[in-house]
Amino acid sequence: MNPMHIPVTGTAFLIASAVKLLVFFSVYLVTVAMLTLAERKVSAWIQDRHGPNRTGPGGLLQPAADGLKNLMKEELQPSAGHGVLFTLAPAIAFCTALVSWAVIPFAAPMPTPWGLVPMALAELPVGFLFTLAIGSLGVYGITLAGWASNNKYSLLGGLRSSAQMVSYEIAMGMSIIPVLLLTGNVALDGIIRQQAAGGWNVLNLTVAFFVFVLAAFAETNRLPFDLPEAESELVAGYHTEYSSMRFSMFFIAEYANMLTAAGLMATLFLGGWDIPFTRWDDTGDPSVLKTLATLGSFVAKAGFFLFFFMWIRWTLPRFRYDQLMSLGWKVLLPLMLGYIVLVASVLLALQAAGIGAGWLRTLVLLGMNVVVLGGLFLVVDRGRLLSPTTSRLKRIDVDRLRARAADRSPLAAGTRAELMGD
Repeated sequence: MNPMHIPVTGTAFLIASAVKLLVFFSVYLVTVAMLTLAERKVSAWIQDRHGPNRTGPGGLLQPAADGLKNLMKEELQPSAGHGVLFTLAPAIAFCTALVSWAVIPFAAPMPTPWGLVPMALAELPVGFLFTLAIGSLGVYGITLAGWASNNKYSLLGGLRSSAQMVSYEIAMGMSIIPVLLLTGNVALDGIIRQQAAGGWNVLNLTVAFFVFVLAAFAETNRLPFDLPEAESELVAGYHTEYSSMRFSMFFIAEYANMLTAAGLMATLFLGGWDIPFTRWDDTGDPSVLKTLATLGSFVAKAGFFLFFFMWIRWTLPRFRYDQLMSLGWKVLLPLMLGYIVLVASVLLALQAAGIGAGWLRTLVLLGMNVVVLGGLFLVVDRGRLLSPTTSRLKRIDVDRLRARAADRSPLAAGTRAELMGD
């Protein structure tokens, strides 16, 4: 067997792991810093203005200037807060966001004279379960920040965040069960190769993809689900009392969570590093060219989701808190319970009919998803259930209330007085 097809072991494995850690986390941290600039540039583009453009060419040094400014600021700490937990909270939020990426394969394996090097920091056979487990620990950082600050607004923000993340973690975990049913594997590399052979899961499991995207927005506290830090209600939420670099670590953690969520969405539903419309990248002998090409494919897919995160933030209004919780418990949870049963039944029927992985199975599953989505949006929802401005009143009752309010307004009273005087 060609030694380049055998995974590296021993000393070569340790050296390859050290190099991957050094290179990846350097690139990762720089990318997270540049995402803060990208957010401001995207918002400026949407609002038809320039955005940061005075610090460096095109504003590229703005993240460095912001980081230096935060380093120079004074560290403030509430006198009545819990000092150790107050300091530990942003570190927990940041570290869990950073470690969650460790099992995501971002390119095809690279051949070396010492063996085949997987392009994941830790190629675990339970990769996705590891990501869910570590990602769920991030709520502790936010909750501790709210409690240790000894501030009512911070505490409310921490409580909101814990309730929100627990609620949507259930929906996120359940949206992955159809992926596991289709793949029969919890290793992320196996999920990628299944999609390369049998079609991307965004077509096979469209409903699960939509639910995962919604849960990812809620898990990362992004609009329209940023209730834990709603400025109009909670000042700044759980990080009201934070300043300097401890304040910055929460924002770094938010963008790191965005990056991890984008990588997961690309891996689970868009084929990961798989290049569409070709089998060149996942068949034949491995090569450095294939590694670089698949890396570019993965970066493009993850970049699309990062732009989508920013686009939604500057487009949609914030949900009310009751709407946020109702969507998670009353809509997403029962929807995914029914969808899991439906996918399992269809897969059993396809297996009994002798239809395996391929475009025929993809077309059958796509048709099933179109029927489910059509029933959900056209029959069940009809523009009311998922709308941020829903009302339990009927239209005739709303018109009656508006008419009464118009009659009682000072302007209407003045008009009536003038008419009576005439």
